[in-house]
Amino acid sequence: MLTARRLSAIVHGRVQGVFFRDFTQRQAWDLGLTGYVRNLPDGTVEAVAEGPQDALEELLERIRLGPPGARVDSVNFRWEDHSMEFDRFEVRYR
Repeated sequence: MLTARRLSAIVHGRVQGVFFRDFTQRQAWDLGLTGYVRNLPDGTVEAVAEGPQDALEELLERIRLGPPGARVDSVNFRWEDHSMEFDRFEVRYR
């Protein structure tokens, strides 16, 4: 079994108003991850996800592409220890 990890990412580009949060949530569900995604006031999107390392790496690749209509310029991310604080993956509005 692979070790569970936490991925924290900030996505830069045209990522608000293009269904990026919905896209990220669907990708996380598909990969069996927990966590959240939300818009930040500076126009970026924050995604925090927990689960197996390989699934998190796949999520990172998918959000680097984004949904149709988005333009991802860069993704700043870091790996952290799994916190087990989430029971699902959700869109947060604050």
